[in-house]
Amino acid sequence: MRKLSIVALCATLAGCVSAGETVSFKTSNPQQQALMRDGQAALVSRQKNSLVLVRPAARQLQANGRPVFVVGINNLGRQPVDFRVAQVEAVQHVGGQDFGMQVVTYEMLIQEEKNRQVAAAIFTGLAAAGNSYSASQAGHGHYTTRSGRAGTFYSPTAAAIAQGNAAAQNEAMIEATIETGQRNMAALEQAVIKDNTLMSGEWYGGQLHLAPPTDQGGAAKTYTIVITVGTERHVIDISQGPAGV
Repeated sequence: MRKLSIVALCATLAGCVSAGETVSFKTSNPQQQALMRDGQAALVSRQKNSLVLVRPAARQLQANGRPVFVVGINNLGRQPVDFRVAQVEAVQHVGGQDFGMQVVTYEMLIQEEKNRQVAAAIFTGLAAAGNSYSASQAGHGHYTTRSGRAGTFYSPTAAAIAQGNAAAQNEAMIEATIETGQRNMAALEQAVIKDNTLMSGEWYGGQLHLAPPTDQGGAAKTYTIVITVGTERHVIDISQGPAGV
Protein backbone atom coordinates (compact mmCIF):
# COMPACT_ATOMS: atom_id res chain seq x y z
CA MET A 1 0.00 0.00 0.00
CA ARG A 2 1.40 3.36 -1.01
CA LYS A 3 1.53 5.56 2.08
CA LEU A 4 1.36 9.35 2.34
CA SER A 5 4.91 9.36 3.66
CA ILE A 6 6.09 8.32 0.20
CA VAL A 7 4.43 11.26 -1.53
CA ALA A 8 6.00 13.65 0.96
CA LEU A 9 9.44 13.04 -0.55
CA CYS A 10 11.44 16.13 -1.45
CA ALA A 11 10.68 17.63 -4.81
CA THR A 12 13.29 15.81 -6.85
CA LEU A 13 11.95 17.13 -10.15
CA ALA A 14 11.10 20.60 -8.94
CA GLY A 15 14.75 21.57 -8.64
CA CYS A 16 16.46 23.82 -6.12
CA VAL A 17 16.02 27.57 -6.29
CA SER A 18 17.76 30.17 -4.17
CA ALA A 19 14.96 32.73 -4.65
CA GLY A 20 11.46 32.50 -5.98
CA GLU A 21 7.85 32.57 -4.92
CA THR A 22 5.79 31.08 -2.13
CA VAL A 23 2.16 29.99 -2.00
CA SER A 24 -0.68 30.39 0.44
CA PHE A 25 -4.05 28.68 0.56
CA LYS A 26 -7.52 30.15 1.09
CA THR A 27 -10.31 27.97 2.41
CA SER A 28 -13.34 27.80 0.11
CA ASN A 29 -15.76 26.10 2.51
CA PRO A 30 -16.14 25.15 6.22
CA GLN A 31 -14.80 21.65 5.49
CA GLN A 32 -11.36 23.01 4.66
CA GLN A 33 -8.52 24.06 6.95
CA ALA A 34 -5.40 26.02 6.02
CA LEU A 35 -2.43 25.03 8.16
CA MET A 36 1.35 24.69 8.31
CA ARG A 37 3.21 21.42 7.80
CA ASP A 38 6.94 21.46 8.61
CA GLY A 39 7.10 25.19 7.98
CA GLN A 40 5.16 25.06 4.72
CA ALA A 41 1.64 26.20 3.92
CA ALA A 42 -0.82 23.37 3.38
CA LEU A 43 -4.55 22.83 3.07
CA VAL A 44 -6.78 19.96 4.15
CA SER A 45 -10.10 19.53 2.36
CA ARG A 46 -12.53 17.01 3.79
CA GLN A 47 -15.77 15.72 2.37
CA LYS A 48 -18.02 12.83 3.30
CA ASN A 49 -16.03 10.06 1.62
CA SER A 50 -12.62 11.59 0.90
CA LEU A 51 -9.91 13.81 2.31
CA VAL A 52 -7.33 15.72 0.26
CA LEU A 53 -4.12 17.26 1.62
CA VAL A 54 -2.20 19.70 -0.61
CA ARG A 55 1.11 21.49 -0.07
CA PRO A 56 3.83 22.87 -2.34
CA ALA A 57 6.54 20.37 -3.25
CA ALA A 58 9.28 22.90 -2.45
CA ARG A 59 9.61 25.74 0.04
CA GLN A 60 9.91 28.17 -2.86
CA LEU A 61 8.62 27.89 -6.40
CA GLN A 62 10.54 29.16 -9.40
CA ALA A 63 8.99 32.49 -10.40
CA ASN A 64 8.23 31.55 -14.01
CA GLY A 65 8.40 27.80 -13.62
CA ARG A 66 5.84 25.09 -13.17
CA PRO A 67 4.13 25.00 -9.79
CA VAL A 68 4.50 21.54 -8.27
CA PHE A 69 2.31 20.38 -5.40
CA VAL A 70 2.29 17.26 -3.29
CA VAL A 71 -1.24 15.87 -3.14
CA GLY A 72 -2.33 13.24 -0.62
CA ILE A 73 -5.73 11.56 -0.95
CA ASN A 74 -7.49 9.42 1.66
CA ASN A 75 -10.56 7.30 0.91
CA LEU A 76 -12.80 7.71 3.96
CA GLY A 77 -15.64 5.67 2.49
CA ARG A 78 -16.40 1.99 2.59
CA GLN A 79 -16.20 1.46 -1.15
CA PRO A 80 -13.27 1.82 -3.58
CA VAL A 81 -13.08 5.20 -5.35
CA ASP A 82 -11.21 6.26 -8.47
CA PHE A 83 -8.82 9.16 -8.85
CA ARG A 84 -8.14 10.22 -12.44
CA VAL A 85 -5.52 12.80 -13.36
CA ALA A 86 -7.63 13.76 -16.40
CA GLN A 87 -10.33 14.97 -14.00
CA VAL A 88 -8.00 17.43 -12.24
CA GLU A 89 -8.81 21.00 -13.30
CA ALA A 90 -6.73 24.15 -12.87
CA VAL A 91 -7.68 27.74 -13.76
CA GLN A 92 -5.92 31.05 -13.21
CA HIS A 93 -7.96 34.10 -12.25
CA VAL A 94 -6.90 37.32 -14.03
CA GLY A 95 -8.96 40.52 -14.07
CA GLY A 96 -12.21 38.76 -13.31
CA GLN A 97 -11.67 36.11 -15.98
CA ASP A 98 -10.61 32.47 -15.76
CA PHE A 99 -7.90 30.93 -17.93
CA GLY A 100 -7.15 27.22 -18.05
CA MET A 101 -3.82 25.94 -16.74
CA GLN A 102 -2.60 22.67 -18.20
CA VAL A 103 -2.03 19.75 -15.85
CA VAL A 104 1.34 18.26 -16.85
CA THR A 105 0.79 14.52 -16.62
CA TYR A 106 3.22 11.72 -15.91
CA GLU A 107 3.12 10.73 -19.58
CA MET A 108 4.04 14.28 -20.64
CA LEU A 109 6.92 14.41 -18.17
CA ILE A 110 8.20 11.04 -19.37
CA GLN A 111 8.16 12.25 -22.99
CA GLU A 112 10.02 15.42 -21.98
CA GLU A 113 12.65 13.31 -20.22
CA LYS A 114 13.00 11.08 -23.29
CA ASN A 115 13.52 14.17 -25.45
CA ARG A 116 16.11 15.46 -22.97
CA GLN A 117 17.92 12.14 -23.10
CA VAL A 118 18.04 12.25 -26.90
CA ALA A 119 19.58 15.74 -26.77
CA ALA A 120 22.03 14.64 -24.07
CA ALA A 121 23.02 11.61 -26.15
CA ILE A 122 23.72 13.83 -29.16
CA PHE A 123 25.93 16.19 -27.14
CA THR A 124 27.70 13.23 -25.52
CA GLY A 125 28.29 11.71 -28.94
CA LEU A 126 29.77 14.95 -30.25
CA ALA A 127 32.06 15.21 -27.24
CA ALA A 128 33.13 11.59 -27.63
CA ALA A 129 33.86 12.14 -31.33
CA GLY A 130 35.98 15.15 -30.43
CA ASN A 131 37.95 13.10 -27.90
CA SER A 132 38.49 10.31 -30.39
CA TYR A 133 39.67 12.70 -33.09
CA SER A 134 42.11 14.41 -30.73
CA ALA A 135 43.45 11.02 -29.66
CA SER A 136 43.91 9.97 -33.29
CA GLN A 137 46.22 12.95 -33.77
CA ALA A 138 48.29 12.13 -30.69
CA GLY A 139 51.81 10.80 -31.21
CA HIS A 140 52.40 13.06 -34.20
CA GLY A 141 54.79 15.95 -33.66
CA HIS A 142 57.25 18.32 -35.23
CA TYR A 143 60.90 18.95 -34.43
CA THR A 144 63.57 21.47 -35.31
CA THR A 145 67.28 20.80 -34.81
CA ARG A 146 69.89 23.36 -33.79
CA SER A 147 71.06 23.45 -37.36
CA GLY A 148 67.59 24.50 -38.48
CA ARG A 149 66.53 21.18 -39.89
CA ALA A 150 62.79 20.51 -39.39
CA GLY A 151 60.74 17.37 -39.64
CA THR A 152 57.94 15.29 -38.20
CA PHE A 153 57.86 12.25 -35.98
CA TYR A 154 55.33 9.69 -34.72
CA SER A 155 55.30 8.02 -31.29
CA PRO A 156 53.18 4.83 -31.14
CA THR A 157 53.45 4.83 -27.34
CA ALA A 158 52.08 8.37 -26.98
CA ALA A 159 49.30 7.56 -29.47
CA ALA A 160 48.30 4.40 -27.57
CA ILE A 161 48.19 6.28 -24.24
CA ALA A 162 46.08 9.11 -25.70
CA GLN A 163 43.66 6.71 -27.38
CA GLY A 164 43.31 4.69 -24.17
CA ASN A 165 42.57 7.84 -22.16
CA ALA A 166 40.03 8.99 -24.74
CA ALA A 167 38.26 5.63 -24.70
CA ALA A 168 38.02 5.73 -20.89
CA GLN A 169 36.71 9.30 -20.93
CA ASN A 170 34.14 8.47 -23.60
CA GLU A 171 32.94 5.42 -21.69
CA ALA A 172 32.60 7.47 -18.50
CA MET A 173 30.59 10.19 -20.29
CA ILE A 174 28.26 7.67 -21.89
CA GLU A 175 27.71 5.81 -18.62
CA ALA A 176 27.01 9.09 -16.80
CA THR A 177 24.45 10.08 -19.45
CA ILE A 178 22.69 6.72 -19.19
CA GLU A 179 22.70 6.75 -15.38
CA THR A 180 21.27 10.27 -15.25
CA GLY A 181 18.46 9.29 -17.61
CA GLN A 182 17.63 6.16 -15.64
CA ARG A 183 17.68 8.11 -12.36
CA ASN A 184 15.33 10.77 -13.75
CA MET A 185 12.94 8.13 -15.07
CA ALA A 186 12.88 6.38 -11.68
CA ALA A 187 12.22 9.68 -9.92
CA LEU A 188 9.26 10.38 -12.19
CA GLU A 189 7.87 6.90 -11.64
CA GLN A 190 8.09 7.25 -7.87
CA ALA A 191 7.06 10.87 -7.40
CA VAL A 192 4.43 11.90 -9.95
CA ILE A 193 0.74 11.27 -9.23
CA LYS A 194 -1.09 8.93 -11.60
CA ASP A 195 -4.53 7.34 -12.01
CA ASN A 196 -5.34 5.15 -9.06
CA THR A 197 -8.20 3.27 -7.39
CA LEU A 198 -8.18 3.82 -3.63
CA MET A 199 -9.50 1.05 -1.45
CA SER A 200 -11.40 1.87 1.74
CA GLY A 201 -9.09 3.68 4.18
CA GLU A 202 -6.20 3.85 1.70
CA TRP A 203 -3.88 6.84 1.23
CA TYR A 204 -2.45 7.65 -2.19
CA GLY A 205 -0.69 10.65 -3.67
CA GLY A 206 2.23 12.19 -5.48
CA GLN A 207 3.43 15.32 -7.23
CA LEU A 208 0.97 17.33 -9.31
CA HIS A 209 2.70 19.48 -11.97
CA LEU A 210 0.95 22.48 -13.54
CA ALA A 211 1.82 24.76 -16.44
CA PRO A 212 3.28 28.09 -15.22
CA PRO A 213 0.65 30.71 -14.35
CA THR A 214 0.77 33.93 -16.34
CA ASP A 215 3.02 36.57 -14.79
CA GLN A 216 1.18 39.47 -13.18
CA GLY A 217 3.97 42.01 -13.15
CA GLY A 218 5.18 41.10 -9.68
CA ALA A 219 1.67 40.91 -8.19
CA ALA A 220 0.31 37.72 -6.69
CA LYS A 221 -0.99 35.08 -9.08
CA THR A 222 -4.21 33.40 -8.00
CA TYR A 223 -5.48 30.10 -9.31
CA THR A 224 -7.74 27.22 -8.36
CA ILE A 225 -7.14 23.49 -8.54
CA VAL A 226 -10.14 21.15 -8.49
CA ILE A 227 -9.30 17.59 -7.46
CA THR A 228 -12.05 15.04 -8.00
CA VAL A 229 -12.11 11.86 -5.91
CA GLY A 230 -14.94 9.56 -6.93
CA THR A 231 -17.88 11.96 -7.20
CA GLU A 232 -16.52 14.52 -4.72
CA ARG A 233 -14.82 17.74 -5.88
CA HIS A 234 -12.20 19.42 -3.70
CA VAL A 235 -11.72 23.08 -4.65
CA ILE A 236 -8.25 24.39 -3.71
CA ASP A 237 -7.72 28.18 -3.94
CA ILE A 238 -4.07 29.26 -4.17
CA SER A 239 -2.19 32.55 -4.17
CA GLN A 240 1.40 32.55 -5.43
CA GLY A 241 3.68 35.54 -5.05
CA PRO A 242 7.23 36.76 -4.39
CA ALA A 243 8.82 35.27 -1.28
CA GLY A 244 8.80 37.55 1.74
CA VAL A 245 5.98 39.73 0.41
